Amino acid sequence: MSDVKKIKVTLVKSLIGRLESHKACAYGLGLKKINSTSEVIDTPSNRGMINKISYLLKVEG
Repeated sequence: MSDVKKIKVTLVKSLIGRLESHKACAYGLGLKKINSTSEVIDTPSNRGMINKISYLLKVEG
């Protein structure tokens, strides 16, 4: 399982006033508060969520 690629995402902007679908993407990635960080597996569905709310995130790896 060490071959699994992970992406580290950090929420850097607030979710207040955002579209419900964008909030749902953040929660789906495990992000709830500003500066919360989560490591997610690099899958097409996670990539899609990251791309959708990229303006709210800092992405590493």
